[in-house]
Amino acid sequence: MKFKYTKFSKELRFTIGVEEESGLYFLSFPVNSSRFADDEEYYEISEEEYKSFSEDLNNGVELLNRCKKRQEDSRLLSPPSDPRGEPC
Repeated sequence: MKFKYTKFSKELRFTIGVEEESGLYFLSFPVNSSRFADDEEYYEISEEEYKSFSEDLNNGVELLNRCKKRQEDSRLLSPPSDPRGEPC
């Protein structure tokens, strides 16, 4: 997968963008995945969500929080690391 980041929130620590090979839109955030390396989790978002979040990243906070609580795992673009990391 080739992720192209288009917007990010330094304060909220998340990004949105497009996965270039599939054209899918995503929201991502860093996770501490192990003692040796950090990782990132990528969640699919709709084109409408992408446009809304692009206009104002604060529009994505509710979804971001649900993803961090693992309530949106059906949207994961790839399986999480094992063991699964904790959101940063």
